[in-house]
Amino acid sequence: MPFPNAVLETNIAQLTDEYDAYVLVSNTLSSQHYPNIQQNLEQHQSLDKRVGGHAVLVAADVVGGRLLQVPVGQLDRDYDDVRRIFDAARNVAQTLLDSGVRKPLLEINLAGLNESQAAQFTNAVEAAYLGLCQGLWQPLEARQALDEHEIEPIEFIGLIDGSSSIDVSRLNAIEAGKRVARDLCGTEPERMAPPGFADYCVAAFKGSNVKVTVVSDDAHIKHEYPLLHAVARASIEVKRHRPRIIRMVYEPSGEITKTLLFAGKGITFDTGGADLKVNGHMAGMSRDKGGAAGVAGFMKTLSLLAPKGIKVIAELGAVRNSIGAEAFIPDEIITSHAGVRVRVGNTDAEGRMLLADLLSHLREDAITAINPQLFSVATLTGHAAMAFGPYTALVENKPARDMGIAKQLFVQGELCADQVEPSLSRREDFDFVKPRTKADDVLSSNNAPSVTTIRGHQFPMAFLTIASGLDKHEASAKQPLPFTHVDIAGSGIEGLDWQHGKPTGAPVNVFVNTYL
Repeated sequence: MPFPNAVLETNIAQLTDEYDAYVLVSNTLSSQHYPNIQQNLEQHQSLDKRVGGHAVLVAADVVGGRLLQVPVGQLDRDYDDVRRIFDAARNVAQTLLDSGVRKPLLEINLAGLNESQAAQFTNAVEAAYLGLCQGLWQPLEARQALDEHEIEPIEFIGLIDGSSSIDVSRLNAIEAGKRVARDLCGTEPERMAPPGFADYCVAAFKGSNVKVTVVSDDAHIKHEYPLLHAVARASIEVKRHRPRIIRMVYEPSGEITKTLLFAGKGITFDTGGADLKVNGHMAGMSRDKGGAAGVAGFMKTLSLLAPKGIKVIAELGAVRNSIGAEAFIPDEIITSHAGVRVRVGNTDAEGRMLLADLLSHLREDAITAINPQLFSVATLTGHAAMAFGPYTALVENKPARDMGIAKQLFVQGELCADQVEPSLSRREDFDFVKPRTKADDVLSSNNAPSVTTIRGHQFPMAFLTIASGLDKHEASAKQPLPFTHVDIAGSGIEGLDWQHGKPTGAPVNVFVNTYL
């Protein structure tokens, strides 16, 4: 799985033919390493008014003989952040390829910022590299069908930094994880059906320090993951669509001081089930596996960085929500792994069903774990995308809020261009899913789209809490367990274009920067 590796350069004077273009990502026409660049660009500006406002390629006395100036726009307003750098680099990727650049060297030069403003851009170089990699990535099926080196010809990206402060091994590990996440999320539904999803994970961690176990036995899944199995029922008759549980465990060497536990939603295709998606809304639903993909990506970065002190357990549910005679239906009552009677409200709210069983298993792990923190990660609701746009939504329980988990993720997300928006779990959310009869313990959902439902991305957290048994571990319980629900429906795909947009790899970077 090759990708453009970051290479640190500390002395530009020693470079000869290692690079074929100098890429200046900046809010100014000046360079820290080439004093002549500003004069050169100002001369071109008199001929081409795009200079300073659009990316332009000019001949210059720089490494490679070509200068690509990439403006990032204004950076000194209250709402400007490091995404300006990430987006500018991502958007220029095609320009590099079209210009024939194959060995770019990047300089990031941000001028005119006060101390407070500059603090927001401490990871500007890292953001530029990751943004460029985002723009250069091509789908797995394209790389397999075509010449990989033709469609992804850039093998390395130089980063000029005289202070040697950039950890390129860490950067490469992050990009490796994001690439795993993009591949798993963005690959079409037959190639990445549940068995294919599991096979990719096994291959990605072969020979690594992450132990991967795949559960495929139908009887076992039905007994241990009854809600997940219900979602998968209509797909089981098709061998290549049968569900998989992928469990990943990373054990550090030495003492464990913290345990992270992740449940990942991996709906490899979502028809909506009996509540069938209509009017074109089924297109793009092969990306409904983005939550599980993001968790797998984080585990990939984790395996490469091999941090001490932290243990991580992940369970991913790879399931196809198909339509057919065996499909689960609204009004069914199904008992979860935690022993909770779930009344199905809408079969298109399938993700929370499988997450509840995964969380129940992780809850059992957490009870005996050292300083556990639980997370569910999913492309769960259109409401999260409508409420927060391209930002990841977080909903936490009180033990997590008392620990400040969402606050930590928020701070780190602002610095690494993988931003999150915290929400609160409220009493109205629990009232929404309360049972209406003595026949059940919790309602999975209403029968309306989340985007037309008040608190449409918050109330699923209440369902997950009850259906997984985590309501027995609230702040007042003998053993509280911090739990944060992570909804990437808005952040997981570029431009909210579920059918054609590139997967982003969210929330790999924010978790890496918070915990690793």
